[in-house]
Amino acid sequence: MSSITMLEADDFVKGLQDIGFDFFTGVPDTILGGIIAHLTEEQLYTPAVREDEAVAMAAGAYLGGKIPVVLMQNSGLGNALNVLASLNLIYQIPCLLLVSWRGFEGKDAPEHLVMGETMTTLLDTVRIPHRTLSQKTIVDDLKWTATTFMEKRIPVALLLKKGIVKTIQP
Repeated sequence: MSSITMLEADDFVKGLQDIGFDFFTGVPDTILGGIIAHLTEEQLYTPAVREDEAVAMAAGAYLGGKIPVVLMQNSGLGNALNVLASLNLIYQIPCLLLVSWRGFEGKDAPEHLVMGETMTTLLDTVRIPHRTLSQKTIVDDLKWTATTFMEKRIPVALLLKKGIVKTIQP
């Protein structure tokens, strides 16, 4: 266990809200569980059935004046790629993809290992800027997110490894 204390989910959500994010949707995941539980408690979360649906809802929210976040595990990134490529990237409809990094460094259930190993390459291939969140760099990570989101007007991804933000499971 790391000697660095994990971030509280409510503090992380407040950090996102402080830089302007005000619409949250996605598909549940254990690494994101604490964040989703807090958003749900605050009535800020609109659940989706699939990741591509969440990205589409976020696009509609953006066109309606909101600044959206889509929460998903990296396996769901595969489900969302067509919408991201054929809608968001082409028409410059930004969203923040908050992606839990299952299979990081080959540590996870077998079904997470391929996407865990290839996720950053996949994001690079479709030209979605990304950054891996850490406790030490959270302030800079959020500044990067806000700046990149506003300058590029395309989806940006914050990658979240297990143990960074507290979850509802041990």
